[in-house]
Amino acid sequence: MKHLRNRHLLFLDLVLLPTASYFAFVLRLEAWDIERYWLGWVVFAILATVSTVLTFWQTGVYARFWRYASIDEVVLLAGAMTGGALISGIIGQLIQLWAPWPIYIPRSVPYIFLMLALGATAGPRLLVRFVARTGGTSRRKQPMTPVAIMGAGEAGSMIVRELLRNPQLGLRVVAFFDDDPAKQRMRLHNIPVVGNRYAIPEAVARYRFRQVIIAMPTAPGREIRDIVGICERAGVTTKIIPGMYELLGGKIQVTQLRNVEIEDLLRREPITTDIEAVRELVRNKRVLVTGGGGSIGSELSRQIWRFGPAQLVLLGHGENSIFDIYHELLNQNRGRGADGEGASTNGVDATLVPVIADIRFAEEMQFIFQRYRPDIVFHAAAHKHVPLMEVNPAEAVTNNVLGTYNLLQAALGTNVSHFVMISTDKAVNPTSVMGASKRVAELLVQQAAMRSGRAYVAVRFGNVLGSRGSVVHTFKRQIATGGPVTVTHPEMKRYFMTIPEAVQLVLQASVLGKGGEVFVLDMGEPVKIVDLARDLIELSGLEVGRDIEIVFTGPRPGEKLFEELFVDGENYSRTRHQKIYVATHAIRMVPLDLDEGIRALAVAARRHDREAIIRLLQNLVPEYRPQGESSSASLPSKDVSPLVIESQRSGTARYASPYRFGDGSTS
Repeated sequence: MKHLRNRHLLFLDLVLLPTASYFAFVLRLEAWDIERYWLGWVVFAILATVSTVLTFWQTGVYARFWRYASIDEVVLLAGAMTGGALISGIIGQLIQLWAPWPIYIPRSVPYIFLMLALGATAGPRLLVRFVARTGGTSRRKQPMTPVAIMGAGEAGSMIVRELLRNPQLGLRVVAFFDDDPAKQRMRLHNIPVVGNRYAIPEAVARYRFRQVIIAMPTAPGREIRDIVGICERAGVTTKIIPGMYELLGGKIQVTQLRNVEIEDLLRREPITTDIEAVRELVRNKRVLVTGGGGSIGSELSRQIWRFGPAQLVLLGHGENSIFDIYHELLNQNRGRGADGEGASTNGVDATLVPVIADIRFAEEMQFIFQRYRPDIVFHAAAHKHVPLMEVNPAEAVTNNVLGTYNLLQAALGTNVSHFVMISTDKAVNPTSVMGASKRVAELLVQQAAMRSGRAYVAVRFGNVLGSRGSVVHTFKRQIATGGPVTVTHPEMKRYFMTIPEAVQLVLQASVLGKGGEVFVLDMGEPVKIVDLARDLIELSGLEVGRDIEIVFTGPRPGEKLFEELFVDGENYSRTRHQKIYVATHAIRMVPLDLDEGIRALAVAARRHDREAIIRLLQNLVPEYRPQGESSSASLPSKDVSPLVIESQRSGTARYASPYRFGDGSTS
């Protein structure tokens, strides 16, 4: 059966179809002797065989790989068989009427033939599928490891089919678990659904599995965390299929299993993204991404590239990171427009352009914008490390502030229609130079939007998992070396998103922007850093206190214990996207002396005058409180949700700063 091909199935059809037509006559006449109908059977058998084989050929039945047949192949076979039977029946009746000699073909014979022939042609094909599914198991020498699957849905079904197709993996699914009561005591692929997640410990002894595969790509992190905890207490290991954002990234398939990562424990419910609106914005447009080799910039480039821009310019200061993302995208297939090909110059694809440049040089930015004339700019280049920028404030100013200013001037001079700056929650009530510099950059974007009337916006969000310099990488390195894992403070909290999730929302915000808005992404609930460290240690198979110690080192320069998403005085309302908020009056907060302040900052940065930089940042950002002056560096006595909403008659919502209610009273 392993080597049975479609040519062999064709030969079987040539034998089985005439046989089926003979038995159709026998059943109709209720007699083995069909002497009177012999000529009719010969004519019908020829018609049925020829018409069915030709129909199979035209519909692609002979082009299917029946070892992996599914319901689609069965439906195709049934449709083709019905067509062949009807054609042969109609032609047979016409021949019976017009033939010069008597030919008898009962009108019910084609219908009886259809049932018999469908079974005759489907039998060998489904036997191939059955043998491919089960035949290798009986010959296997190595033992099969029993596993269970959490999630009796489409993803779980795909995992079972994948394991059946690849018996060399040595895994055999013995049980399903699912929290849906409607699925309890049902069977999927003849495998029982034995209970919900809480039935896992009891089922371990009965089914003797030592691994649970979590097949729930849309489940939020709290559910994954709960399931992993149940499995750990039951003494079984866990594997997981990729989450929805990884699947949307296009590089991972649902059947690929991996260990549970911290991203799985922190993931939220998938968001709904208006992909077509983003595609319409980007398609056939010239797009420039600054910081194109960074964590956010490279993911922006990946997602934009799939939408078919006329040109994508990858601008970055680090040649190695730009080299990596350039060649990654260059090797991917994508639509090239009507002619199917992209323009090329000297063998280089002109639709994808790597540019090594520093945004701090105004003349260089003017030249690049004049040369490539981008329609849309995504500005992701920035210095983001808070403690490093406290030590190097001039770098924060020249890169985050003056670099953004240079880009905006170049964009205004070349009529860029959309400008999207990636901001941070650290720009809200900043206590660090980095946060203050990003807040000034937001003001510059709003000023440019106010002067030009174009869709220049900023998008503000918190930490991203997997980014370079992420605390997750630091913790993993510390765990790998045996610890200790260092946490600055037991009450330190941060908002976290995955990189693909953040980028999807950034792209969505770019569609919503009309000009001057500050969009704020819904970051969910803040996470304690100590909990993050504890989870990473446990996911590594270790125990806190026994294998790895957690040591508190105290807050670093410029750090707050909690981050905020909204500035006092800004009114926020929910956009038509459920996960994106907009500051409706943010543009009113642009200081009148912003240009003068920027010029003064440039002078202070050239002189590396730290005191002057701090003073000038405070003039432009009155809420900026350098460390030592801020009272927000410690938590209040009562932990209050950072998003406190005050309903207004206008239908909008005003978000007060963390730990403060909408009426101004504190917790």
